[in-house]
Amino acid sequence: MDAVDRSREQAAPDGPAAVSDLARLLETVVEGERDVSPRPLSISQLRAVVALDRHDGVNLRQLAEQLGSTPPLVSRLCDRLEAVGFLERLPSARSRRELTLRLSDRGRAYLQDLRARRRERVQALLAKMSPAGRAALAAGLREYRALAEAAGDPPELHS
Repeated sequence: MDAVDRSREQAAPDGPAAVSDLARLLETVVEGERDVSPRPLSISQLRAVVALDRHDGVNLRQLAEQLGSTPPLVSRLCDRLEAVGFLERLPSARSRRELTLRLSDRGRAYLQDLRARRRERVQALLAKMSPAGRAALAAGLREYRALAEAAGDPPELHS
């Protein structure tokens, strides 16, 4: 009787353990993509930069709402982004007591470079996948995105 090597077999992709494994895998992929950054930012800083890119000219309270945080924490986050030259605080046209937050040219260039590096890395890895693997990945990601949108998750978390 021949011995069967089952070390390469994977459990069926259902059940709580499989979901947990997939969540860890997705986390690992996302964290790995952060490493392509020429000057890595924390996840919170990167989320703020992306939010500011999508919603230019928000105030601190609006940014805190978008990030699901508090104004004092987001203010300190903005201090750090301003210190590295990624953020500008400008007087608001609506109120003398408010500041408008904008990405600086340096912040925009950083984000464009990061996105280009990520795109290149993803394209290189996708090119190595089998057509069936790419199709399965695409179908799974479309379903994930649809569910995230239906749940009302902010677009920057699933785009």
